[in-house]
Amino acid sequence: MSRARIALVFGGRSPEHEVSLDSARAIAANVDGSRFDLAFVGIARDGTLRLGDVSLLDGGLEKGEGTPVLWPARHGARRLVSRRNGGETGEPIDAVFPIVHGWGGEDGSLQGVLELAGIPYVGSGVLGSSLAMDKDRARRILAERGIPVVTDVVLTHEETRDASLARRALERLGLPLFVKPARAGSSVGITKLKDFAELGDAIRAALEHDTKVLVERAVPDARELEVAILGNAPHAETSVVGEVVPDREFYDYGAKYDDSDSRLDIPAPIPGETAEAIRRHALDAFAALDLAGLARVDFLLGSDGKLVLSEANTLPGFTSISMYPRLWEASGVLFGELIDRLIRHALARHEASGSR
Repeated sequence: MSRARIALVFGGRSPEHEVSLDSARAIAANVDGSRFDLAFVGIARDGTLRLGDVSLLDGGLEKGEGTPVLWPARHGARRLVSRRNGGETGEPIDAVFPIVHGWGGEDGSLQGVLELAGIPYVGSGVLGSSLAMDKDRARRILAERGIPVVTDVVLTHEETRDASLARRALERLGLPLFVKPARAGSSVGITKLKDFAELGDAIRAALEHDTKVLVERAVPDARELEVAILGNAPHAETSVVGEVVPDREFYDYGAKYDDSDSRLDIPAPIPGETAEAIRRHALDAFAALDLAGLARVDFLLGSDGKLVLSEANTLPGFTSISMYPRLWEASGVLFGELIDRLIRHALARHEASGSR
């Protein structure tokens, strides 16, 4: 039986470029080579798509190695197109595993390109990816479904340019607050605000990553709880619940990916009814946002006992220390099997769509 050819797509133009490469390395190291043949497709920081081998993950992408390619413009074509001569290149692709974190990969734009080309891919579609990426829009939808969410305010264009106007809009929330980009991942551009005198700097930090600034009321003494989802609705499954215990005030980019003493407690030391509520809310959110394949859904549990959903991540990290694969490992699904199931779910979803 021939192996399925899977294009592992990584890199991208977002600040999460390096995290994406780390995720791709972990996937490449754990994929079942007897079932899948990987094609390595890197997206350089300038947006150039390059087809090559595993060396793209070891500095080759930054050096400009590989063949510059484009996605096929014809629906049903399964070969990438050479930018040099316009001809098809490489072997036919059976499915894409996009592990491009952040905007340009997790926001529906890459998914739209793959839909136009008619190529199956791992993860949520255009709508679900776009909704989940925008924390503001996602929370509005989830709140309408009765799912408890973080209390927040979106700053207007004028408020992002006048800290005094922003302060008036935010004073009712009280301090502390979290100021963040509404459409970014990996905790980039986030500031914990304890003094309104620092609001202008916090807004500018968020604006470096997005034009839409979200300000959240801090949950008192919050515990960060996360659950992983695998599969397609209505048959998606949830993992055990894990807890992030950061070595700093909150789980920022450094705590996630740089050297730190943060730890992941899996399973989380929480009552069974709390874990059950998290799994139930996560599946409800997965369906409400039209997600597919996989997601990591994050919650905050305050010292007042209130549980709120923070966000749903449609392409969570797959690094060796990432919560998503570790949650599934603790639930009895090892990394290699996880990759296998994600690809099978992608193919099943594509077939169910009628391959339009």
